[in-house]
Amino acid sequence: MKLVIAVVQDADAPALTRALGEAGLTSTKLASTGGFLREGNTTLLIGVDDAQLEQVKQIIRDTCRTRTRLITPGLPMAETPEAMVGQPVEVQVGGAVVFVLDVAEFHKL
Repeated sequence: MKLVIAVVQDADAPALTRALGEAGLTSTKLASTGGFLREGNTTLLIGVDDAQLEQVKQIIRDTCRTRTRLITPGLPMAETPEAMVGQPVEVQVGGAVVFVLDVAEFHKL
């Protein structure tokens, strides 16, 4: 048995949980924060048999997409003198970070 920990953007979480449910897979949703832009994320805990691991990873690949955002590099706006405001830079965000762990025991109580 495996435990899949998937950290995804909040925008992708509803579609991912729906796709997992349609495949007969359950997940536990945890709200999380972090990453490059300090935006909200969703962390899903998904317990699967070894044979279902590739299916879960494919669902995550199909559902969680990368997107581009414009950010202004440098200091926060309140601390930046007018002349030092940088030009917006396009960065890639999104997708998913996936951890796969072996499960020694599983009990549903």
